[in-house]
Amino acid sequence: MTDLSAGDDEVAGLDRLDLLASALSGRDLHVTALEPGEPAFTDGSTVFIDPGLDRRGRLQSLAVQASLLAAGSLQPEVMRKLARRPRTAERYLAVEGHRALAVNEDLLPSPLGPLVDTASARSDSAAASLTVALSRQPIAAPPRAFGVIRARKVLAAQERAASASSAEGEQAPRRHQGVALPELDEGEDESAGSDFFSSPVGGGGGLGRLLRKMLGVVRHLGGGGVPGADAPTHRIRSGVARGGNAVVSRAQAAEPHEEASGDPDAVTYPEWDVARRCYRPHWCTVREVAVQPKGDAPLDLSDSIGLRRPLARLGVGLDRCHRQAQGDDIDIDAAVEARVQVMAGSAPDEAVYLDGLRCRRDLSVLLLLDISGSAAEPGAPGQTVHQQQRAAAAALTVALHDLGDRVSLYAFHSQGRSAVQLMPVKHFDDDVDALVMRRLHALVPGAYSRLGAAIRHGASVVERRGGTPRRLLVVLSDGLAYDHGYERVYGAADARQALAEARNRGTGCLCLTIGAHTDVDDLRRVFGGAAHATVPRLEQLGRVIGPLFRAALQSAEVRRRVRQ
Repeated sequence: MTDLSAGDDEVAGLDRLDLLASALSGRDLHVTALEPGEPAFTDGSTVFIDPGLDRRGRLQSLAVQASLLAAGSLQPEVMRKLARRPRTAERYLAVEGHRALAVNEDLLPSPLGPLVDTASARSDSAAASLTVALSRQPIAAPPRAFGVIRARKVLAAQERAASASSAEGEQAPRRHQGVALPELDEGEDESAGSDFFSSPVGGGGGLGRLLRKMLGVVRHLGGGGVPGADAPTHRIRSGVARGGNAVVSRAQAAEPHEEASGDPDAVTYPEWDVARRCYRPHWCTVREVAVQPKGDAPLDLSDSIGLRRPLARLGVGLDRCHRQAQGDDIDIDAAVEARVQVMAGSAPDEAVYLDGLRCRRDLSVLLLLDISGSAAEPGAPGQTVHQQQRAAAAALTVALHDLGDRVSLYAFHSQGRSAVQLMPVKHFDDDVDALVMRRLHALVPGAYSRLGAAIRHGASVVERRGGTPRRLLVVLSDGLAYDHGYERVYGAADARQALAEARNRGTGCLCLTIGAHTDVDDLRRVFGGAAHATVPRLEQLGRVIGPLFRAALQSAEVRRRVRQ
């Protein structure tokens, strides 16, 4: 757990709390100092704490403010009603602060357990706490460790974030700029009524194919082209970036899923609505669809050779090994045999110890391959993005399987929130054989990418079927999260939230973009704090895969320790 060292450098001590603040709040959060004596508060991106407090006081102030963010206590509609009512804001904090701490109790460090007073939690939601605060009920003043709520600062920060998003431009709709993309009903044919310029999912009409040949590819979420199935119609001059980018995770959140009531093979998951800052429960329906093997696909091990070495030292757990030359305990059987050998006049074997060695693989990995229509666009010369990411999935699957890890491979695409399809190419208990490769080579890019639902299902599969203490979800995608009712800012926020949920439950998350021209800033908005990298060519993957796996696993380990 984070430790605050006493000394003159108080601000540096606060900086060390950034990781704890992010873990408790479920978002990237920075901790900085106030003027001594000022009460703690947060604006949603920074927690301001009095540096003059002792270690316990700092932790308590941080826990309350971060829990308010995690519990959704600082929603805009609530803050607007508290903006010019300091007395009401104080009453609201006295009620909501206890509720937020109770919601976040599982993540609080053990020294802060006494801070949670479930008896004082009079409500079950932020709206109910506001109702109590506006009533005439007597409410005791909040403890000093709760700090204050500065509603106007929270609103100002939210308005700045909204303005920044608006300035980047909204995502172009499917048909024409400025026309909203409607949500498809069950069974509705989205190609009905399409004009001559539009193309069906994953393909294109005659004029569409001609334009795709004439014009360049847009892989920028702020561009005019639609990321997904349709061919973009804007010319750009951009090459593939030459370096990789890795970011270590900071955010976390959690939301369970439930089985759909009508179809035993379908599972429903919530979806994060960034505009309302809340979940849409049971919103997306995910189905696992079998992949029909196609053609002959030889098992090519050449690409996996360069990945085995950097992955060999990852996911290795301690195992109790007998008959060691040195160790921390005596191997009784070996010692008895050595004594017998001495009495018989033979040279005894000196390996009579027990030692804990890292020789047991304890890692399960689920690879999630994006096969939406945007993956069919050209990547590196002579290959599409899909071909490169498919080759990377095959190489990682073979390398991890040969090292003894449990590995599974799924592909995914979507067509609206009720038709998110995940295709198992390899289950955890399957061998890597020609059948797996035939399934992998049978995948054809098409449709759209509802990335958040795919991530939630992939994380659920690895948690339920992985069977190891360490779990890793690897997403191979160009980062263009787009579907019906799942446009640019909304889709990116939901994907970030889904990754945060998985990390919060102790599953490491890694996102790889191979051979695509997607803008790095756009990838960061989609993948958030998860470890991610853009790799121009497949042969460069071996240079970065070790540190990326390590960063993702360490991030998950931090969350497991925080929850404990």
